[in-house]
Amino acid sequence: MAYTLFIGNKNYSSWSLRPWLVLRQGGIPFQEELVSLQDDPGKAARLGRLPAGRVPVLADGEVLVWDSLAISEYLAERHPGLWPADPVARAWARCISAEMHSGFMALRSQMTMDVRGRRPHRRRSKELLQDIARVERIWTDTRSRFGARGELLFGTFSIADAFYAPVAFRFQTYGVAPGGPAGEYLRALLALPGMREWERSGATDEKLAHYDLDLLYPDD
Repeated sequence: MAYTLFIGNKNYSSWSLRPWLVLRQGGIPFQEELVSLQDDPGKAARLGRLPAGRVPVLADGEVLVWDSLAISEYLAERHPGLWPADPVARAWARCISAEMHSGFMALRSQMTMDVRGRRPHRRRSKELLQDIARVERIWTDTRSRFGARGELLFGTFSIADAFYAPVAFRFQTYGVAPGGPAGEYLRALLALPGMREWERSGATDEKLAHYDLDLLYPDD
């Protein structure tokens, strides 16, 4: 039986992108089911059928797994190759994925994911610039240490790439253009077939007023 992944609007749902990309780039068969994030009277009921009241959720038969990192680990236990094989590289990959999963609050709040949006002149606070610099450092250091065999963080695709995929779309939207290895990695990540597919789908997803950058930041 194929997995079913419950996801939110592809234009906005950064959390949904991560396990979706793990499945797609990992070549793992699955079905996706969109749960509308529209802020309307039915929203509570739609989300209320999910264990934590939010997306993403992976259904494996009667087993439900929620939270993007938990889903990724669940998949890694069943599909070898989603984490780097080398123990040192694997530990590093888990660390940088966990750091992204739990941190970068300025980046999350001040660079809302809007895949089809383009706001290169958005103001950047000190805290946001620090988050951007940290991401660029992670990308540069990881590529330098582990990326010799390919274009991605650990050469070939891993869960770590999926966890930085929403950042790639954010950088594209807000005009963040790293130089050197970080910039090369950004371009390689955006060029993945799964990323292109997600971007095409997001372009036709419903526009949500409570996520709309032009309404949220009219004076930027």
